[in-house]
Amino acid sequence: MGNCRSFSLPKWRLRELNNNGMVPIDEDGSGTHEGIKTIRIQKTCEFTTSSVLCVCIITWNMNGKLSVEDVRKLVSSNRRFDLLVVGLQEVPKCGVTQALQEAMADTHILLCQTAMQSLQMFLFGAKSSESYIREMKVDKHAVGGCGGVIGRKKGAVAMYINFSGIRMVFVSCHLAAHEHKVEKRNSECQHITHSLFSKNDIHYAKSADITVWLGDLNYRLQGISSIPARMMIEENLQSKLRDKDQLLQEAEKGEVFNGYCEGTLSFKPTYKYNVGSSNYDTSYKIRVPSWTDRILFKVDRSSGLDAILSSYEALDCVRSSDHKPVKAHLCLKVNGGDA
Repeated sequence: MGNCRSFSLPKWRLRELNNNGMVPIDEDGSGTHEGIKTIRIQKTCEFTTSSVLCVCIITWNMNGKLSVEDVRKLVSSNRRFDLLVVGLQEVPKCGVTQALQEAMADTHILLCQTAMQSLQMFLFGAKSSESYIREMKVDKHAVGGCGGVIGRKKGAVAMYINFSGIRMVFVSCHLAAHEHKVEKRNSECQHITHSLFSKNDIHYAKSADITVWLGDLNYRLQGISSIPARMMIEENLQSKLRDKDQLLQEAEKGEVFNGYCEGTLSFKPTYKYNVGSSNYDTSYKIRVPSWTDRILFKVDRSSGLDAILSSYEALDCVRSSDHKPVKAHLCLKVNGGDA
């Protein structure tokens, strides 16, 4: 378990929050674009000293299939976290909520869930965590025309949580597919960003201390065919493939996710696999493997918080979908320690 038993913020931060200080996220980078900042993994998270809140984040496109065994694998590793956020895409019609609750029952309880057809997101907290919730809101935004006809609507679901004074927004999305639809994905990101939590002049998304995007963003590798890409993966040359990742390219141009952070893409591309295996697509399409499934985060510079990324990985052991789940572990800390 994580930090809930000793959860606290420094006195200066509590005074600021009690005064309702709301500082908007710097969305335009002060006239410049920073792209996505790749940050290194810090393997250890100092739970007992300077950490404030530890959050585990998981995204997974389930491909319409439920494997209870795979759901257990999704959440069965070391649970030294206070909050667990699970964003799912292409979710089957029933059974997922129960499977997750049963898998987490020993240590965590379901605090919140939200859905839009096959897009679902769940928030679990340690059993002592309910008393720390000051406010919680959910929202959703659909994109595209006929995306909901077959029950797999594109768009995003979102949660705003004020957890003991830390204001967090989690956005779980599923964006347009196919390599050539880069501009459509960019546009969808922008629409979602400006639409979520914007009703009735309540701009939760703009007052968050930390914003996390997770989901099947569907950005692909560009400028390389399938066989050369697979050979590089087999030789563990992911670093050379990262230069061909559309999401990093578009962020570098200032189109999306300006100033967000992401761990190094050191794991193998998470799509597309033969269902039931860890072998890439052998259908007639032999799709180019791609890092479609991502977790990105941005900390408000005025929040007084740092986010330490202690893991960013794909779960190869999960095989019931054509996507591999991606998991990140964020440890929020006070800038400069507790002084």
